[in-house]
Amino acid sequence: MHASATQPLLKAALWDMDGTLVDTEPYWIAAECALVESHGGVWSHEQAMQLVGQSLMHSAGILQAGGVNLAKREIVDILSGHVLDRLRIEVPWRPGAKELLDELYQTGVRCALVTMSEGPMAREVVANLPKPYFEFLITGDTVRQGKPHPEAYLTAVGRLQGADPGLTADHCVALEDSVPGVAAAIASGVVTVGIPHQMALPEDPRRATWDTLEGRKVADLEALVMARAAADALDGALLGQAN
Repeated sequence: MHASATQPLLKAALWDMDGTLVDTEPYWIAAECALVESHGGVWSHEQAMQLVGQSLMHSAGILQAGGVNLAKREIVDILSGHVLDRLRIEVPWRPGAKELLDELYQTGVRCALVTMSEGPMAREVVANLPKPYFEFLITGDTVRQGKPHPEAYLTAVGRLQGADPGLTADHCVALEDSVPGVAAAIASGVVTVGIPHQMALPEDPRRATWDTLEGRKVADLEALVMARAAADALDGALLGQAN
């Protein structure tokens, strides 16, 4: 499903990492529990779910409120170190993620990683992939405002436009699993797919929802981009008639 042989509507896929590309949320939750318990507190599953998809500094503030008497930077470093250690033992890929990445790569669709994890962790994950699937990484330590703010996705689209000035957010699809991540992607204007994992996503007509990436193909992403283009064209036609 392409607009033409030379100008595909789908130009880029923007991937969240934790919970979408890799199943690292259990690693993060274990790190949070250990940290809170070391400070005499108790960390519940409900509290852990509050941090899914959030920026690390935001999460550190919640952990401080939960009784962790450390500076935010220290909290982030401890949690990240724990998860990084686990990743060096095993990278738990989400079902269908590597297969879809490979097809995107083979068909020439550009990919970028857009994650609130920091650079060292993102690079560790990417280093375990068999090919250079990601053109670049946007990580939590390279943006001023984390998800649900759209800065990370807007930055990614801007980087992509550097090599392709004709590219717009309408040519890009974001793959996200969390409420903050989906909110950030939608606010940036990119076509958004929610693949809920650790937590349910509320109903929202502004995004597509897939149960899993397993079995999904580039054609499925192209269909979403074409549907956006068709809806925009219809809106434009209706607006023209109204005027």
